[in-house]
Amino acid sequence: MLKFIQAGVLNVAYFDHGPSKGDIVLLLHGFPYDVHAFNVVKDILVSKGCRIIIPYLRGYGPTQFLSADTPRSGQQAVLAHDVLAFMDALKITRAVLAGYDWGGRAACILAALWPDRVSGLVSVGGYNIHDIPGSLKPQKPEDEYRFWYQYYFHSERGRRGLFENRRELCKLLWRLWSPTWDFSDQDFNQTAISFDNADFVDVVIHSYRHRYGLVPGDSSVEETELRLTQLPKIAVPSITLDGLDDGVLPSGGSAGHRHFFTSQYNHREIPGVGHNLPQEAPGEFAKAVLSFM
Repeated sequence: MLKFIQAGVLNVAYFDHGPSKGDIVLLLHGFPYDVHAFNVVKDILVSKGCRIIIPYLRGYGPTQFLSADTPRSGQQAVLAHDVLAFMDALKITRAVLAGYDWGGRAACILAALWPDRVSGLVSVGGYNIHDIPGSLKPQKPEDEYRFWYQYYFHSERGRRGLFENRRELCKLLWRLWSPTWDFSDQDFNQTAISFDNADFVDVVIHSYRHRYGLVPGDSSVEETELRLTQLPKIAVPSITLDGLDDGVLPSGGSAGHRHFFTSQYNHREIPGVGHNLPQEAPGEFAKAVLSFM
């Protein structure tokens, strides 16, 4: 059953599965996905006695801002603070955090800056914290073309394109980022409802502009963003995952991210899998989480 709780600046919609006294795992989705990415992962983990909590991120599904005055920011620091406030609201002292894309980024930030709250980290795509000061440094051309959608979102044309064609655009991204995943219309449509959130476009556009230093961030998390410019190391036990058919992961994946992790660390590569790894390879994702149980 869908639940709600006021946490920080949000009324967060979330699902809470499994035994109340089980080991707690927070599953965190990315763009352009939602909680349905974890449908099978959740069942596997619950069968092993875990308590699984899956929130809709800001701008997605039924999650809503409490005030019209709150900036509709999608920057990395606010995503992390949202998760921290969510854990506080649920009185969760410590949990395994497992996510990908935006959710993986929030999980990495908590693991780096609030390691006492994270008993284990599963991050698809490795160390996901943005190097914003270095964001204007050109990448390899074969990597740059993968980010066309980000550059599109930098323009007003891109904002309008996302607003007017959000389902078509997001479905295209699903296909491009997971070229070997034969997802159904039902798979996509059950998630696409989340994109109808009134704040979805504003949050997404701000996210992809802020990470390149093109727009200011939310002043309430300025101190955190400053700390993130140092690319802090992660000192909690961590497993990173790469889908080898990920159409948006930079060439070489995250195999070279070992130096960002100072505790127990394992990197795994999953062949035949794209960007939406928990939905494409739920067994592998769940296996990584269960390594911390």
